[in-house]
Amino acid sequence: GSLSRSLLPVGVTGRKLWSEAGRKKKNKRRRGGRKESPPVLLLATMPGRNKAKSTCSCPDLRPNGQDVGDGGRVVRVGSEGSLGNAGDPEIVKSPSDPKQYRYIKLQNGLQALLISDISNLEGKTGNTTDEEEEEEEDEDEDDDDDDDDDDDDEDSGAEIEDDDEEGFDEEDDFDDEERDHDDDLDTEDNELEELEARTEARKKTTEKQSAAALCVGVGSFADPDDLPGLAHFLEHNLGMLKYNLYQGFELFFNQKQKCLLFFRWAQFFIHPLMIRDAIDREVEAVDSEYQLARPSDANRKEMLFGSLARPGHPMGKFFWGKILKLRRNTHIGSSKKYFCLVVPIRKIHALTITWALPPQQQHYRVKPLHYISWLVGHEGKGSILSYLRKKCWALALFGGNGETGFEQNSTYSVFSISITLTDEGSEHFYEVAHTVFQYLKMLQKLGPEKRIFEEIQKIEDNEFHYQEQVLEVTFLLRVIAEALNQLVPHKANLVLLSGANEGKCDLKEKWFGTQYSVEDVENTWAELWQNNFELNPDLHLPAENKYIASDFTLKAFDCPETEYPVKIVKTPQGCLWYKKDSKFKIPKGNMPPPAKVVVLFDIFVNILTHNLAEPAYEADVAQLEYKLVAGEHGLIIRVKGFNHKLPLLFQLIIDYLAEFSSTPAVFAMITEQLKKTYFNILIKPETLAKDVRLLILEYARWSMIDKYRALMDGLSLDSLLSFVQEFKSQLFVEGLVQGNVTSTVSVTFFSFYSKLNFMPLEQEMPVQFQVVELPSGHHLCKVRALNKGDANSEVTVYYQSGTRSLREYTLMELLVMHMEEPCFDFLRTKQTLGYHVYPTCRNTSGILGFSVTVGTQATKYNSEIVDRKIEEFLASFEEKIENLTEEAFNTQVTALIKLKECEDTHLGEEVDRNWNEVVTQQYLFDRLAHEIEALKSFSKSDLASWFKAHRGPGSKMLSVHVVGYGKHEPEEDGAPSGEDSGACEGMQLLYLPTSPLLADSTIPITDIRAFTSTLNLLPFHKIVK
Repeated sequence: GSLSRSLLPVGVTGRKLWSEAGRKKKNKRRRGGRKESPPVLLLATMPGRNKAKSTCSCPDLRPNGQDVGDGGRVVRVGSEGSLGNAGDPEIVKSPSDPKQYRYIKLQNGLQALLISDISNLEGKTGNTTDEEEEEEEDEDEDDDDDDDDDDDDEDSGAEIEDDDEEGFDEEDDFDDEERDHDDDLDTEDNELEELEARTEARKKTTEKQSAAALCVGVGSFADPDDLPGLAHFLEHNLGMLKYNLYQGFELFFNQKQKCLLFFRWAQFFIHPLMIRDAIDREVEAVDSEYQLARPSDANRKEMLFGSLARPGHPMGKFFWGKILKLRRNTHIGSSKKYFCLVVPIRKIHALTITWALPPQQQHYRVKPLHYISWLVGHEGKGSILSYLRKKCWALALFGGNGETGFEQNSTYSVFSISITLTDEGSEHFYEVAHTVFQYLKMLQKLGPEKRIFEEIQKIEDNEFHYQEQVLEVTFLLRVIAEALNQLVPHKANLVLLSGANEGKCDLKEKWFGTQYSVEDVENTWAELWQNNFELNPDLHLPAENKYIASDFTLKAFDCPETEYPVKIVKTPQGCLWYKKDSKFKIPKGNMPPPAKVVVLFDIFVNILTHNLAEPAYEADVAQLEYKLVAGEHGLIIRVKGFNHKLPLLFQLIIDYLAEFSSTPAVFAMITEQLKKTYFNILIKPETLAKDVRLLILEYARWSMIDKYRALMDGLSLDSLLSFVQEFKSQLFVEGLVQGNVTSTVSVTFFSFYSKLNFMPLEQEMPVQFQVVELPSGHHLCKVRALNKGDANSEVTVYYQSGTRSLREYTLMELLVMHMEEPCFDFLRTKQTLGYHVYPTCRNTSGILGFSVTVGTQATKYNSEIVDRKIEEFLASFEEKIENLTEEAFNTQVTALIKLKECEDTHLGEEVDRNWNEVVTQQYLFDRLAHEIEALKSFSKSDLASWFKAHRGPGSKMLSVHVVGYGKHEPEEDGAPSGEDSGACEGMQLLYLPTSPLLADSTIPITDIRAFTSTLNLLPFHKIVK
């Protein structure tokens, strides 16, 4: 409670929506580190190389109170001769940061930053940072850099089903019969006493994470011309003799000039390994990663941009690597003034304007590009985006430097502005570019403004004091002006991505096959931009920001302190959970609606977000974050940030919700963009595979294809306004407030909803889908991928367990933990089936199961061969589990217990966990403690018996194949093939026949609706006991 920040998520549902609240991937297996020694983070650069710019000023400091002894070892002696733990006082850190920092330089030239964090260990307490990591549930398809990771995270052994890229959250199904609506005040008092007792009884020892990193000044820029991708390839072959090949490190991350490695460095440098059979396997892995990257417009655009550099410049190198050893061809010189037309993979219109600037790394204390991007990316009145939105030309704008190795290094720095255009905007892209140039010219004429700089500095200072450390910046007008004056039209590169460019592009980028053309700027615009063009009076600097917090007083408790949230409001219209320390949310809704109603809900939330963009942007830059999510069963409103001005933002959102309106132009713009969003989700094999799997398992779910087709059939603004009115008329609101907020203020937040004037729901609605019971046997649903230029296939083999207890859920979690390493070793390392290989513990709307997923390529393997190999692995794993030693079993149990005991590193982790319990109506806030107790009760025979029972006769098995395009997957009659054939505009599932390989052992699914209509439904279920 040392931080004055609050988190406020909210979900609302209406009569016409299912009453499931949105949720992220919570309840993942907690990841932790060793307790035996204090966590240490070591950051170092090798001598003679460019230093990595740290977020503190330590590279400029001399070691304080340190002796460098023989061999370069650093010794620090306390007053009584013992080792001290005091940090260097010269290193500036946040007042709320309990860690100690020390900078040292060894005799061999290695520079290191040591970070010690021993707060809250062994019963000791200390201030904790209130860092709120941004939740990645907003997977906006407008962002070209979006990787659209779904729930299948290979780092997670325990997963709760999560929904698609658009930010919809899918959650567990839970039995409404277990929800007691007869709780009175006495019951709530008893609950409070019980929670207080559990708080006192809870073990105080916790686990903390450890980490170490090494930065070496060499990377992909150093690749030889005849071995493109060498640095990336070496990433896959790191290993050392003592620690058995590749098991000695956690992660290797390769950038253009630097390599960041997590592993046991000493042995790596003493005896690195390069084993021939490992090399052959990892060539396949590198190629698989390249194949996965090829359909990404962001990767293709970056590769194209690099290819247009002057011949010989390292940015023109091919960093990914592939099986064939190819030499770099001659690049187009960058001195010519031009713009590029590009044909994207996804349905998108985007204009990217890029400048190559002199290196800016040395100005890290001034941060000139941060100042410029803050203004260029502003969304308030007078901004570029505000002007373009009013003309219905643009939906989003991103500007700045991403500080990746490609965008910022010792040879250049990139400043780019990427604008997501509407259909109309793509026809006026010259006018859009001119608006950008007018804004930049206005900034150049005004020069750097100290008021703006100090406002940014104030916001960053708030973050510095109450979140992670950031470097104190200095206002140097000359440095900012020099960078700003580089951003002129004649030095800009323009790239227009649009499907309308199909047929206009006669060039193809060598490595990713991107179709593009290089055009001269039209004479009219070229002449205008060379002259002293007029400024736009609608563009101006932002006004003073009223949302910047100034009151950071820590609020005193106005009710008994508890470890877990307690219910402080309960009415027929909703209820509120409270814990002093961070967040507010609200869920739920109604009967299964037709697909078009679900689409109308998506449109409603998108337009509401659009309407809020300008008035709420000042709050956003003041570190007050908000998110609106169209969940499967209701609206989620999430607000977080410094509590001082948080009520202003929350009330603003409720006001816009209560007074919702839309113009025909905005309605047309949003619906057109939503078509692209649905389309872009569907053309990815991994998201289509998830959509198909959940369409089979969850009764009454509408697939993304259903939604896409409903939208293509046409919807009207009148139908939207009627839907919104009906939606707001009957609601159930459930919320959680956690943070530096008193319970009294929390109730005030809840009262804001009175402006909506809604009635209670006529009947209580479940917060999940009902799940079908799979019949015994191996069922196979095999469909063709929807992007005909994509070789990637996705194969998931799923075993359904059923309605299980918390103990069985934890047992499955332990099983998957045992499975992870042998799964990776068998399917990826030895069989080289694909880059993404992982087992997952699945909680699908309360129904337990587990799966193994492999991402492969149709250019290398048939999906049925991959399915067969997964079964081979599971058979070998069954034998491995039966022969597991007691020592190995106990080691894994202990490891999982330590992971679950690992303390939360920031407030957001605890809030996410608590909100998950509220939004799924489980309310088991001490779930981790119950899971730890269950783990202590398991035996080796429990594990073996459970796995054998689910793999034996009568097992319920579902394989989902999304099949890519390549030589190992035969084409259907009349189906076009090849990279230039584009995506399937009809957006209809094409079921593929089973080959003789699996024909005798599987039951084909060739019509999902027909298959599921005959199946029994499992009861709603909560995994709470």
